[in-house]
Amino acid sequence: GRDGMVAFSGKHKPVDIPISGSDQVTDVTGAGDTVIATFTAALAAGATAEEAAHLANYAGGIVVMKRGTATVSQQELLEAIQKAPPQTRSH
Repeated sequence: GRDGMVAFSGKHKPVDIPISGSDQVTDVTGAGDTVIATFTAALAAGATAEEAAHLANYAGGIVVMKRGTATVSQQELLEAIQKAPPQTRSH
């Protein structure tokens, strides 16, 4: 959402993840599905919960800028990560 997201993981302290991309949303159709799918895929690939949440946030930020049900490509994710301020990138 406009305030980003908060990631919770077991006994770890919650992590605030700021908004990714523009707050001028085009369409939220499928955004939650994109976030959950990206988060789950990242965890399955060995990412930590915090890393997965950051990646999912980037994916959600991309998909809401597209009209209708949309997908996010690997290239779009890489570009979003590269454009992000260093303090918002996951380690």
